[in-house]
Amino acid sequence: YDPARLFGVTSLDVVRANTFVAEASNQNPEKFNVPVIGGHSGNTILPLLSQTTPKNALPMDKVKALTHRIQNAGTEVVEAKAGTGSATLSMAAAAH
Repeated sequence: YDPARLFGVTSLDVVRANTFVAEASNQNPEKFNVPVIGGHSGNTILPLLSQTTPKNALPMDKVKALTHRIQNAGTEVVEAKAGTGSATLSMAAAAH
């Protein structure tokens, strides 16, 4: 396989996780990496917040809140669109 061409839907969850955790840490999301494993639906999305680069020093309550937000980010987008669409643009941004 060609790792430069491999792209999965988990990449979208990584982009979201990078953004949310970087914002919570007052960092630049482009310089942040949050590994995400698992599926692409609710609690199957597992952000590895203990493995971020750079390391974060977020308190446990913030880690729990960010985990929940990352796991439900797709729903957040759909709700923001008042049910008129999906998170398709987010997928395109993640692929870019």
